Amino acid sequence: MDLPFDRPSPVTRRWRVTGWLLAGVWLFFLNIPLLTAVHQAQPWRRAVGVGTLVVFGVLYVLIFQWARALRQAHRPIPAGRARASVGLLLALGLAGIPGTAGDWLTTLVFVAAAAVFLLPPVDALVVVVLSALTPPVAAALVPGWEAESTVVFAVLLASFAMFGVSRLAQRNGELRAAQAEIRRLAVAEERARTARDLHDILGHSLTVVAVKAELAGRLLELDPARAGTEIADVERLARQALADVRRTVGAYREISLSGELAGARTALAAAGIVGDLPDDLPALPAAREELFGWAVREGVTNVVRHSGARRCVIRVHPDRVEIADDGRGPAGDGMPGPQPPGDGGHGLLGLRERSRRLDGTVTVGRRPDGIGFLLRVTVPVEQR
Repeated sequence: MDLPFDRPSPVTRRWRVTGWLLAGVWLFFLNIPLLTAVHQAQPWRRAVGVGTLVVFGVLYVLIFQWARALRQAHRPIPAGRARASVGLLLALGLAGIPGTAGDWLTTLVFVAAAAVFLLPPVDALVVVVLSALTPPVAAALVPGWEAESTVVFAVLLASFAMFGVSRLAQRNGELRAAQAEIRRLAVAEERARTARDLHDILGHSLTVVAVKAELAGRLLELDPARAGTEIADVERLARQALADVRRTVGAYREISLSGELAGARTALAAAGIVGDLPDDLPALPAAREELFGWAVREGVTNVVRHSGARRCVIRVHPDRVEIADDGRGPAGDGMPGPQPPGDGGHGLLGLRERSRRLDGTVTVGRRPDGIGFLLRVTVPVEQR
């Protein structure tokens, strides 16, 4: 079962629209080279200028959205793809020179901003410096191109602004991670409180039950009437403890595979059954781990109560969990051994219902060698 703080926060439609606007609003500054391209006398120059600028603008917005989505998911931006994206933007700006002439330098503002948002700091600084130096150098080398001081200023301003945006996004991500950690710690504290409450309730109640049961055993022959009274008190205390536990636990019913294996080891040892349990567990999705935990709980309970086994083997694989014993084997309804009245196999029914939620299957019957009982829960590998 996924906990609330394990799931990424849903991205609202309003936030998605805001992201597109943040990327698209800056395309207004492409109006200068676009006007130059539109007023070209030769049609092919107009086509080249307008076409490259349109592709440039669309690509810039898509790159911005791609990098923004990765940051929101707390995933690193691949360095190779980031460099390729910046290089492609620069190449499109250069390809538009026949239609935009010297005004293509405006595209360097977007190249610098993309570098700051995508690249590591050192690489981004190199791109920003080169983008700022290109306008005056190009004006000195290419006749007819004017030294665009406004482009240099725009490159520096856009880079600084994008640096602030990227740092803000980073801080917001760290804040969300800190909030998730706080929620996780709050859940852990609540679990610890629940454990303390259960310990206090059961520690007292079971101690009294044990004392009264021992007393009733001694009085059984000496004073049957008083022994009956003590037994009645034991029943009352047991029911009261059960009610207290139910009130304390409430909705907290999550289980873990490792915890169930630890409990299985203890239960098997108490029943005098040799347990062969795994020491290491494969990495499992949360839902599958919970299902396998329920399977271990149900299987070991049946082994202890019904099987008459001397040995129990539990195996956990990425796609299945198996609980096998060397006892008397399944009874007519698939449960191991003879059952007391009213048992009815409700545990296996609940296990099958949980398995169906993950497209899994529950198999019960004899082991392949014909000895004892086998409970197997299988989940498709692709099931997450």
